[in-house]
Amino acid sequence: MAVGVGRQRAASLLPYIVKTLRKESPNPANQTLPSLRRMFSLYDQINIIDSVPEDQLRFKGYSETGFTINGVKYEGSLLIVENKIMSWAPKVFSEINAESLSIFKILRPVPEFLILGCGRHIEPVNPELRKFIRSIGMKLEAIDSRNAASTYNILNEEGRMVAAALLPYGVSS
Repeated sequence: MAVGVGRQRAASLLPYIVKTLRKESPNPANQTLPSLRRMFSLYDQINIIDSVPEDQLRFKGYSETGFTINGVKYEGSLLIVENKIMSWAPKVFSEINAESLSIFKILRPVPEFLILGCGRHIEPVNPELRKFIRSIGMKLEAIDSRNAASTYNILNEEGRMVAAALLPYGVSS
C-alpha cells in the first residue's frame, strides 16, 4: 500500500520536474568545459587536469563564435597542431575538405588523431575526406565542437600526438 502512495506522489511531481528542467536549459554563450575527472575517483585529491605545463594548450571554454585556450579568447574556426593555434578557413562544415587540411600532407611527425569539431552537432564526414585522413595515417574523431575541445584536452594531457580542427560551437549546418 505504501508503494502505491509513493508512485502517486512521484507521478504528481513529474510535471513540475519537467518544467524546471526546461527552464534551466544551458546557455551556450561562454560556457566552461565540464571537468574531465571521474566523479568519486580515488584521484580526486590530485588535480592533474588543471596543472598542465604552460607550453601545453588547454581548452578552458567555448562560446557561439570561438574558444578560450589557456585564458586567451580566439574567434572563428581553429586548427591546432603541435600545440600551435592557427586560424582555419572553413566557416561551415561543408567547407571542410582535403584542401582545408592539406597541412597534414607535409607535417612530420603525423599526429595520431585528428579531432574534428563539427560545430553544434555531429555531422557525417564524406568518404573522400575520411580516405584522405586515413591515407595520411591519422585516426579521425568527428564530434560536436564542445566535446571535441574536451577530447583534445584529454588526449593532449596524456601526451598523445593529437591535432584538432574546430568550427565554433554556434555553427550548425
